[in-house]
Amino acid sequence: DAMNTNIIAIVAVSFMSVGIIWAVGNLTHTTIESRVKSANGILLIAQDNRFNGTNPTIYANTNLPKKLIILNKDFVRHDFIVDGLGINTSYLSADQSFITAIATKKAGVYEYYCSLHPETMRGKIVVRS
Repeated sequence: DAMNTNIIAIVAVSFMSVGIIWAVGNLTHTTIESRVKSANGILLIAQDNRFNGTNPTIYANTNLPKKLIILNKDFVRHDFIVDGLGINTSYLSADQSFITAIATKKAGVYEYYCSLHPETMRGKIVVRS
């Protein structure tokens, strides 16, 4: 009957519209991962009370700023602090990110950590000359 045909047509057009909007959004949206790769930077993802699962050691060089993006993929807040380098993201909620750089003239080993979870979210930044 005509009523059912109209309902089916409306549903089909609705699904197509949502699909088109989703596809256009994905084509125009650049991911954080692609921005990090293009800048030859580092992405640290806070998740499960760890950074990148292992709290990796980060390597940088003096007098050569290295882009650093912190992304919170957890359901709890995190921050990222490096006292000797003056980096402090403040609290990041779920899906928030913070862009900074490791930039120093002084070689050395610097500790990074989350002030809310310092026992499990802690690692090192090694800056070489």
